[in-house]
Amino acid sequence: MARPHLAALMEDAWNRRKSDTLRERGWGTKIVPHTGYGSVGFVRVLARVLMSRDPMRAVSGDAAGSVQSLRSAEEETRGWRAFVTSPAIDVPVTIRIGEREIDGRTDRSGLVDIVVHGHGLGPGWHQVEISSPLARPRTASVLIIGTRQTFGLVSDIDDTVLSTSLPRPVIAAWNTFVKAEGTRSPVPGMATFYRELMNSHPGMPVIYLSTGAWNTAPSLTRFLRRNGYPPGPMLLTDWGPTHTGWFRSGQDHKRSALARLARELPHVKWLLVGDDGQNDPKLYTEFAARRPDSVRAIAIRQLSVGEQVLSHGIPVANDDLAPAPTQDIAAPVVRAHDGYALASLVAPIVDGDVADPEAGAKALEASDMWGV
Repeated sequence: MARPHLAALMEDAWNRRKSDTLRERGWGTKIVPHTGYGSVGFVRVLARVLMSRDPMRAVSGDAAGSVQSLRSAEEETRGWRAFVTSPAIDVPVTIRIGEREIDGRTDRSGLVDIVVHGHGLGPGWHQVEISSPLARPRTASVLIIGTRQTFGLVSDIDDTVLSTSLPRPVIAAWNTFVKAEGTRSPVPGMATFYRELMNSHPGMPVIYLSTGAWNTAPSLTRFLRRNGYPPGPMLLTDWGPTHTGWFRSGQDHKRSALARLARELPHVKWLLVGDDGQNDPKLYTEFAARRPDSVRAIAIRQLSVGEQVLSHGIPVANDDLAPAPTQDIAAPVVRAHDGYALASLVAPIVDGDVADPEAGAKALEASDMWGV
């Protein structure tokens, strides 16, 4: 195995030193659950474990509450606080599904990403318990996608459902680290578009795929829930160093996530929704060419001239400069400026897709399954 990149070694050493110092000062850990997904054969459980001011002792009332628990990451409303958290590295965790217990450990960013086979859960939404030493147990929502469900939605987040003007550095930093989440704007019509798809395709899984950092998951979850988007798993990444370089590749993250969904859920054909501000058209058409049986259609939100300038500095889409080869794929591709127009273009394409009514009945009751 190749030696990890220097940047990753430096980050790991820094995080371990922080964790050791915080533990010496009496800090414990806390679990931030994320929404997972799976099929009748497996379930992928997602969460993060962070260092915290010993919340277990604070709850028990030790020292009249003198040990104050750190405000949970999912309760913060300004993004910068989420980025000063300290991950709990390589700590043990236990997943409880019914009578089963599965042990695992966090990775170098405190992430819990555990696949459990033979879980015995039926299609629809379920709760699993996640526990770790020195942390209060938490429950995480998981969506089990039945074998009869053949249609699903994969959606980008930034500039597709949420207007962020990413990744222009100054604007991105302001929106992510300073601006309160309540002032961020949804893209017009996108929530209505997704809800209409859910109504016409009961049980349709919705996967939110973004290059955003896991630190932002709680605030993004609250934003989506508050603005009426359907609940669904969120697949994010880390911005920091990796074992191969100083920064993680957002494009590679999306490629690998799409490939994994196609491999894990081969019976689902996905509607891929993104925007033309960055690389979604290219990534989606590449995937449709490699896995034509996994793509039902591609829907691209067209950014305005001003949004294009904020996104990458020029008034035209990257796709206009180097068009994605849509003529080489079988899946239809539609483009429009908002969710209302996309809905009218997508509906005739996907109206004939078969849904799983049994899973749909459970999905329609899942308004509280966002996981925070």
